[in-house]
Amino acid sequence: MSELDHDTDTTAEGDFDAFFAEQTRPAPQGVPLRLFGRDYVLPPKLSTIVALQLHRVHNSAHPDDIRRLLAALFGPAAIDHWAENGMDDRSFGIVLLWSTSNMQQPGSMTMAQAAEEHDARDAAKDSAGKARPPRPRPKGKGKRPNSGKRS
Repeated sequence: MSELDHDTDTTAEGDFDAFFAEQTRPAPQGVPLRLFGRDYVLPPKLSTIVALQLHRVHNSAHPDDIRRLLAALFGPAAIDHWAENGMDDRSFGIVLLWSTSNMQQPGSMTMAQAAEEHDARDAAKDSAGKARPPRPRPKGKGKRPNSGKRS
């Protein structure tokens, strides 16, 4: 790479630092929430790390993946604080669903809608996971007496 002439328009040459510095949009505000006596503010934008962690959690239920996502959203001590205050898996799922929806589009989901959505997903998983009871075999339909014999 050669040294660039700094008198030219650097944004045309790939200087993203200069380009983003020229952007004059006001900084977006994150969505606030309160949980177990602590105030949190969701990140105002879906950062790369949060997007990657969301993808990872979507494909994994490993506690470390969930912990990393929550640390990116709420800070590293949040999940411990919630657990110490007795948060159950339903409440956790509702908070996570509400947070990810409202971070991507503030105001897109109420807490009641998050609870309904969580419960609907949970019910769908339960009904899909239930196997049908085995059918009783009709009498007289067992193996033939000569089955398994070699000729």
